[in-house]
Amino acid sequence: MKSFLISHNKDTIIGLRLAGIEGILAETKEEVEFYFSKAVEDPNIGIIIITEKIFEEMKEKVLELKRSGNSQLIATIPDRTGLRDKNFIMRYIKESIGIKI
Repeated sequence: MKSFLISHNKDTIIGLRLAGIEGILAETKEEVEFYFSKAVEDPNIGIIIITEKIFEEMKEKVLELKRSGNSQLIATIPDRTGLRDKNFIMRYIKESIGIKI
């Protein structure tokens, strides 16, 4: 199984290509939806990687697919501008173990 990236940013695609991960540039919502559905249908793709901006555009569809028990893993990564939520890790730790560090 292979990984596949859908991004709105060329820099992210180039960076992950250096790591051996193929990807596609999707600039419009229609392109995002098209490439996402193609990736979901492809049995050779085990991990679909999307950037935070793509996730925000397709949030409901991505969450619905995750809840459906699909065998593919959908991972959201920051793009070149970094994390949108700077307190993500601290909030995640607090929600996981119940204490604030």
